[in-house]
Amino acid sequence: MMLFATMKTERRTFLASLIGTLGTIPLAAQTSSQPYVPKQSDRPEPASSDEPGFKLIFDGKTLDGWEGDPKYWRVEAGAMTGEVTPETLLKSNTFIIWRGGSSKDFELKADYRISAAGNSGINYRSVVVPDKVTPENKFAMRGYQADIDGRNAYTGQNYEEKGRLFLALRGQMTHVLSGQKPIALASVGDAKELASFINTDWNSYHLIVRGNILIHILNGHLMSVVIDDDGPNRTVEGLIGVQVHVGPPMKVEYRNFRLKSL
Repeated sequence: MMLFATMKTERRTFLASLIGTLGTIPLAAQTSSQPYVPKQSDRPEPASSDEPGFKLIFDGKTLDGWEGDPKYWRVEAGAMTGEVTPETLLKSNTFIIWRGGSSKDFELKADYRISAAGNSGINYRSVVVPDKVTPENKFAMRGYQADIDGRNAYTGQNYEEKGRLFLALRGQMTHVLSGQKPIALASVGDAKELASFINTDWNSYHLIVRGNILIHILNGHLMSVVIDDDGPNRTVEGLIGVQVHVGPPMKVEYRNFRLKSL
């Protein structure tokens, strides 16, 4: 009887210790040993958060890691803010450039808000180029751009700044070949209907760039897709930057910049 009682006490102690240990392990770690097995009842589900691998490239407090003209760029209320005033009107577009590395295949997520008369965009796989109009502008870029404007005439399209220009309008899937205009392969939605998903306040851009496939998603809606087979003119790697544009006074704000290498 004494031996049996001792064994029961030891078993209770062991189980209590085991339960306590399991309580400290994150749920993902507890279930990681059980691989996902597809079932007929399963369907794709919206993501509840970013997938692993995304890293913030703007800290929300400083412009550390970014380079641009301080006349136009600052941090305000946690946002990277570009502003053109009546006293600082531009003769050529200028950018603030992320200097944390060169990006090739990646996903990029960022929120933006823009004034009604504003014009901006997120450049990627881009290079810094001399500005013929304003030589003192050291932050001109050439490359792919996820376009943004306050009137939403262009927001969502793929526009190659200082390059091949309109690669895909909002609502288009296109194929780009050397020596000819981009070919519209298919529609991913009506341009006006897609514009209705764009807010006057904060919006969320999601870019998926892999090989020669360039996908622009805005607020969870597919805006444009480019298949770029123009070998002599396409870029496969380059810099990320955001723009303030020639035109009337404007203001654009960016926050939650997250980058994931693929």
